[in-house]
Amino acid sequence: MVKKTISIGGACGFWGESDMALSQFLEKAKLDYVVFDYLAEVTLSIMARARHKDPSKGYALDFVSRVLKPNLREIANQNVKIISNAGGMNPRECGRAIETLIDEAGLALKVAVVTGDDLLARAEEFAAKGALDMFSLAPFPDPSSVASINAYLGAGPIAKALDLGADIVITGRCVDSAVTLGACMHAFGWSWDSWDLLATGSLVGHLIECGPQATGGNFTDWEDVVESLGDVGYPIAEISSDGTVTITKPEDTGGLVSVGTVGEQMLYEIGDPSTYLLPDVICDFRGVSFKQVGEDRVEVVGAKGRPAPKTLKVSVTYNDGWRAGSTFFFVGQDAAKKARAYADLAFERARSKLRAANLPGYTETEIELIGDGSSFGSNHPVYEPVDVAVKIAAKHPDSNAAGLLVKEAIGLALSAPPGLSNFSGTPSRPSPVVRLFSFLEPKQTITSEVEMNEQTMSVPQHLNFETTMAVSPTDEPETSLVDTETEFPLIALAWARSGDKGDKANIGILPRDSIFAEWIWRALSKEKIHQMFEHYLEGEIERYFMPGTGAMNIVLDRVLGGGGVASLRNDPQGKTYAQLLLQTPIALPATVAGFVGAGASVA
Repeated sequence: MVKKTISIGGACGFWGESDMALSQFLEKAKLDYVVFDYLAEVTLSIMARARHKDPSKGYALDFVSRVLKPNLREIANQNVKIISNAGGMNPRECGRAIETLIDEAGLALKVAVVTGDDLLARAEEFAAKGALDMFSLAPFPDPSSVASINAYLGAGPIAKALDLGADIVITGRCVDSAVTLGACMHAFGWSWDSWDLLATGSLVGHLIECGPQATGGNFTDWEDVVESLGDVGYPIAEISSDGTVTITKPEDTGGLVSVGTVGEQMLYEIGDPSTYLLPDVICDFRGVSFKQVGEDRVEVVGAKGRPAPKTLKVSVTYNDGWRAGSTFFFVGQDAAKKARAYADLAFERARSKLRAANLPGYTETEIELIGDGSSFGSNHPVYEPVDVAVKIAAKHPDSNAAGLLVKEAIGLALSAPPGLSNFSGTPSRPSPVVRLFSFLEPKQTITSEVEMNEQTMSVPQHLNFETTMAVSPTDEPETSLVDTETEFPLIALAWARSGDKGDKANIGILPRDSIFAEWIWRALSKEKIHQMFEHYLEGEIERYFMPGTGAMNIVLDRVLGGGGVASLRNDPQGKTYAQLLLQTPIALPATVAGFVGAGASVA
């Protein structure tokens, strides 16, 4: 019998997050599934290096030892299913480690492992056929430099593993939302052409995949929740077979589930909201709306879907030299001037040593001050604080040459301007520069497998994308000019959150009341956004309107200095970019200004 309603808890958003969620769910909520997302785009390169050093490693070890081990017996008692991509670059070994724990505990839990995403053995093939980066059209990197190649798998093999009776499903790389959609497809028997339902399940996965970011973490109105975040409740999605969705959290936990917290998370790290590409469905989030239906309960409606793409996204990480850097602090009068002078002297000494050794210069350098307002560029007055942090960093093909910068900076301490301090022990060491290369591969060339009970079952990609469905254009809000206007900072009118995809950043702006939408759209023109980010921006700007909430999504291309660990920036993932916008003045007519502070109405 197909179950009509299920509850899914989102327990982890990245490798390194707190391990508190699973025990919280088991103690305070009765769930059907708990899902974990461990894999950022560069995480696999770290796991690949671990597997290279030790063939039994390359997965999230703490998922096994700190998350599952103390909770296995209660998982069995409550019959809750666990789905996680903690397998990383070595899902089989992760599965074996879990099976060992189960045997030691005398339990009968079944573990399934999903494989097929790891395409590292095909590096020469992809290079030979001239695969191009889907964003920059750059050629495939030198295969000898490649650390990992992984296809983003969908929900199909996860659903199949659950159909076969798995209690714990371990995958390698899959799209973040697939762990949730796979549970829905298994529980409800959704068909592969139920596009709106698939889009709804994928949206739910997107909302809970970053754990407490949907329940008050990284929230614009942080002061409303900060006192309770020590015991923040992790998100729970209650989903019905007809696509009805409510987001909540366990009772007697901290944080907040509101239109603002959930809406911010929908906008996090998306591009064109009409075409959110996933292996199983193309989602359209423009019409999504939210309604507060109770304390810490938000109803989500309006996701639409259309046939899946013919390709899978494949991400390659490859080594491109070395980077090194460190952060120092200056206190006192002219602290910023002293910090810049110190940074310049460190580079002068390091470059002198490189020339003396007949080594090439640094391929890229960075000096950033935190505390003098320079993060805001020319749109914010740079002032002279009495304490600042200065970060220096550089890239070089040679690790020793990269590390020379930190050595010379430390060695300069007694020759530096006054007021220098540094909290450190051992100086920071050079680390590999890992770049991301993404391309599209036909689905027919990639086959997933489910391994369980010493048996292996192939799960071919679903190729039901022959039908085409037109995408309706989005009507941008009409903007007006009025004689009498009052300016308010954006933060008084909207919530905002920002994030990254490679070298792109997005900033999602969610109006506190939909009546503000047209005025925010008018004020945040492409010209204004360019002015705000010109000190970082190297590419184009795109703006997207979402009528369901009145939200706008801003996508900035080539704005992160390469992004991830390829970047020397203090913020290589665009996490602060929304904060840079929130003081932007927005002009409102008198008829609208009265709604400021009146509460949210974005349904």
